[in-house]
Amino acid sequence: MRFSAMTRRQLLASPLPVLAVRRAAAAASSEPLRIGSDLQLFVDGYFIESLRGASLRMHEPVSAGRVITFDKAWEGNVSLYGTIFKDGPLYRMYYRGWNLPEYTNPKLLLPGESAGVKNDGHTCYAESRDGHNFTRPEVGLYAYGGSKKNNIVWTGDGSHNFAPFRDPTASGADQYKAVGGNRKLFAWRSADGVKWELIRKEPIITDGAFDSLNVAFHDQRLGRYVCIYRDFVQGVRSLKRSESADFLNWSAGVWADYGSTPKEQLYTNGTTPYFRAPQIYLAFPKRYVNWRVPPSGQPIEGISESVFMTTRDGVHWDRRFMEAFIRPGRDPRNWVHRTNMVMTGVVPTAPDQISIYVQRHYNFPSCHVERMTLRTDGFVSVNAGYGGGELLTRPFYMESSRMVLNFATSAAGSIRYEVLDENGQPHPGLSIDDTPVIYGDEIEKAVQIRPPSKSAGSKLSARPVRVRFRLKDADLYSVRFTDGA
Repeated sequence: MRFSAMTRRQLLASPLPVLAVRRAAAAASSEPLRIGSDLQLFVDGYFIESLRGASLRMHEPVSAGRVITFDKAWEGNVSLYGTIFKDGPLYRMYYRGWNLPEYTNPKLLLPGESAGVKNDGHTCYAESRDGHNFTRPEVGLYAYGGSKKNNIVWTGDGSHNFAPFRDPTASGADQYKAVGGNRKLFAWRSADGVKWELIRKEPIITDGAFDSLNVAFHDQRLGRYVCIYRDFVQGVRSLKRSESADFLNWSAGVWADYGSTPKEQLYTNGTTPYFRAPQIYLAFPKRYVNWRVPPSGQPIEGISESVFMTTRDGVHWDRRFMEAFIRPGRDPRNWVHRTNMVMTGVVPTAPDQISIYVQRHYNFPSCHVERMTLRTDGFVSVNAGYGGGELLTRPFYMESSRMVLNFATSAAGSIRYEVLDENGQPHPGLSIDDTPVIYGDEIEKAVQIRPPSKSAGSKLSARPVRVRFRLKDADLYSVRFTDGA
């Protein structure tokens, strides 16, 4: 049974029990995949039929240093809730600037540090040309301390958790949109990403708590807007999903389904469609361990860190990686509540590199944003050690003549592959013994799949196939089948 895009949307918006939705999804998953040239990541089990002697390995990002410290008078120790996205040549960053001196323990201040003066909180804006170095443009919109020489782009209602994005379907005054607000979610628009206006006085979504960073974006495959926002289930912080055709009228929220994983306090979600594979939403929730006492001596209970999870529909979340994605680390100022939050957004910062941005030192005058990097597609790999292992894909239609691999091996390691027919037999000329030994470390290694004859090539694309990868001391991060570059 194959589901159209409309049918999938109806399933998500309908009041069907979670079990019924799961059964429908299971029925659809038994069919061969039509993946076209979509990039296949291994962050979930979508493209995997089986692993033997291999496993999925989550990779930790590497620090690239601070990019901005919240040391302006209108910012401060509890600056938080950030969003970043690449917009043409610009990297746009939005965040809440706020200072609450009572959150800082005077006994933990370093020589020369001050808790500062309380402010009311604002939405601030920074930008960069490379994603490495950020500046605060003087936008001249709102006065602070008698001067408009600042980077404040919104203040008052909604500035606590203002979350913008670029709308690829809109132009003019509507090309930038944002959501924000506590207890009720409101909508804003902007022509330039700097000057914002409320679209209407009435809220757009009301069936949630919303008291953290709620995110919205346009899903180009659905042709609809999606919002992932916070609510509580029996006192536990969780998520809901809603969708809209016009950004103003939204479906009833559907509760997140985490399967059989333990309940955890997911303080924020940081959900974003991955720009190289937008059919996959990546999320970096801040896990709030509220029952732990900070070893730093901070008086407020709780410790936070970031975790990693994914979804393809915004409702059913894959939480196979329960371990921390970003730990507090050795810096005692990160062993406190509500810190180590990943900003919403994953952006390219080099041809072989992606970056995420993490808020650190919440509660302290040194509150700042740290850039962390991964290789492109480098969240999760299929990994096998020196003894070797195998990945067998699900059946799919191979409609292209080339395979592009993102992989890394040791000097002695390798990746081999073969293409199997519906009966599990290698296609002529495409068995393990026929295909090349692949080794090295490349983001996009193109492999030409050359069937021995035109008729064989037609047969290869007409019927479902599986690909078996044999890995030795190697990591496979992604694969794509394409006729193009």
